[in-house]
Amino acid sequence: MISKKTGVGISAGIVISAIGIFALITSLGIQNILVDEKLEVGEFTSYQFNAPKHSREILSMTGDAFHVKVQTPGMGLQVDDDFKKEVSFEWFVLEDGQNRIEIQNIGNSEIYIEGTFEGFNDPLLLTFHGLVITTGVVIIGFSVGFARKHRGF
Repeated sequence: MISKKTGVGISAGIVISAIGIFALITSLGIQNILVDEKLEVGEFTSYQFNAPKHSREILSMTGDAFHVKVQTPGMGLQVDDDFKKEVSFEWFVLEDGQNRIEIQNIGNSEIYIEGTFEGFNDPLLLTFHGLVITTGVVIIGFSVGFARKHRGF
């Protein structure tokens, strides 16, 4: 028979491991990244994401004046220009790789940025989920290990 403390420890380990497994499964594959942001006068923002070939990317900005720099892998969309009032971009990624978008508000009013990007999660995030799962398993192991009554050598 296990003690109440051991049961609580095993239960906590199972819950932690289950959370890690769920997070790992939901983070696999292509993820949609939704952007809805407001930039004040003079502010700068940037976005970086790894996108697979043939993924669809959408970006639109509305405001007084802004500078936009878009870099996509290979011979894809390359923009480095100033815009006024409103601009929209929609493109398909031609090669797997990193997309980089930089936006600087150079106008006299705030700008609104909206977009949808398809990309892969950071590999470091997968490592984090693995650590959470491992932590749950270690908690289970310690709980079971301390449950036994030691009778000496």
